[in-house]
Amino acid sequence: MNDVNIYCDIAIAGCGVAGLYTALHLPRDRQIVMLSKGDLESCDSMLAQGGICVLRDPGDHDSYFEDTMKAGHYENRRESVEIMIQESRPVIDTLLELGVRFEKDAGGQLLYTREGAHSRPRICYHKDITGKEITTVLAARVKELPNVKIMEFTEMTDLLVADGQCAGLTARKRTGEILKIHARDTVLATGGIGGLYEHSTNFPLLTGDACRIAKKHGVALENMDYVQIHPTCLYSDKPGRNFLISESARGEGAVILNHKGERFVDELLPRDVVTQAIEAEMEREGVAHEWLSFENVPPDVVRTHFPNIYQKCLEEGYDILREPVPIVPAQHYFMGGIHVDSHSATTMPHLYAVGETSCNGVHGKNRLASNSLLESMVFARRAALHIKENGKEEGTYGSDHYAACC
Repeated sequence: MNDVNIYCDIAIAGCGVAGLYTALHLPRDRQIVMLSKGDLESCDSMLAQGGICVLRDPGDHDSYFEDTMKAGHYENRRESVEIMIQESRPVIDTLLELGVRFEKDAGGQLLYTREGAHSRPRICYHKDITGKEITTVLAARVKELPNVKIMEFTEMTDLLVADGQCAGLTARKRTGEILKIHARDTVLATGGIGGLYEHSTNFPLLTGDACRIAKKHGVALENMDYVQIHPTCLYSDKPGRNFLISESARGEGAVILNHKGERFVDELLPRDVVTQAIEAEMEREGVAHEWLSFENVPPDVVRTHFPNIYQKCLEEGYDILREPVPIVPAQHYFMGGIHVDSHSATTMPHLYAVGETSCNGVHGKNRLASNSLLESMVFARRAALHIKENGKEEGTYGSDHYAACC
C-alpha cells in the first residue's frame, strides 16, 4: 500500500475544544486538515462537567488570579495566568455568539456556579454537561467551514521535519493506510494521558501521543510529572473509564463522608488537598471508597444542574436524592506537556501545541477547577493568530493538491 500525500496550510491533530477553536480562528483562505484519533465524540472535552471560568468583573481580577496561583502551588507562569484571565470574557462572548447555551437567570444574565478553591462563583455552565455543549457547538461550526477537512479514526504517528522545522505530520487511518500530511504549520491538540492509567476519567485513547512524538524530535517538554487526581469519581469495580462527579456538586453543597457518616475534609479546598484527605481516610478505615452526599443540595438543583450525574448514579443503583454515592479519586488531568510560549509555539519552528497536551504554565502544579476549557480556548486562539500573522508573507499550498487528496 503506497503512502498518500496530502498538502494543506495547517494540520491540526485533535478535535477537542482546543483543536476546534484553533480552526475557527484561522483565516478562511487557509486549507486545514484536522485529525481525530477516534470519532469526534471520543475526546475529553466532551466529558467536562462543571463549566468554564470567566472574569466576572474587574473587581474579581485579583481574587481570580490568586485562586489560580494558590491552587497551582504558585508554580504557575504568571504571564500565562494574566493572559487567560484578561482574555476570558471574549471567549465566553464568542461561545454565546456561536450558540452555546450557558445557563441564565430570568432576566437573561449569565448564572455562575462555584467549585473548589474558588473564592466566589465565576463559572459559566450548561447543566452538568458543559464540555459536551461547548464541543458539540464548536464541532458544528467547524463542519460548516469549506476550508476545513475533518478525518475521523485517523491517528497521528509522527512529525514531518525538514531543516529543523516542522513540515507536517504522518498519520494512520484505521484501514492501515498511511498519510503524509504536508503543512506549513502544525498544531498538536491530542489531549491528555489518562489512557496510560488503570483508573482515569479520560477516554482510553488519550495516551500522550503528541508528547511522545515531540520528545522523539527533541521538542522541549515541561513538568511531565504534574498529574492531577480528581477526588470525586463514581466508585465501580467495573473496568473502563471512571465517571467523574463534578466539583460543582460540592460547590452547591454536596459533602464528603466516611463510612461512619462523618465529614473529614473541607470539600472546597484544592483538588490535590481533597484527594489526599480521601486517600488517607480510605487507608485509615481500610475501605475501597468513601461517600458523597447530596443531602444539603436542594432536589430541584440536583435535577436541573446535575441531571446527567443524577441519571448515571441511578443507572449504577444509587439515588442521590435519597442516599450518598460511593466515590474514589482517579487520574483526571495533566498539567505538564509540550512546552509552549504565550503564543502556543513550541521550540520547533512551525509547530504549535494547545490544550491539555501543551504546557503554557497556567495551571502550575495543580489545576484550578474549570480553568481547563478556558485555558484551551484562550491559547488556541493565540496560536491561530500567530499562525495568521507569520503566514502573511509565505503564501499557501495549492488548492488543487488539497482538493485532490482530501
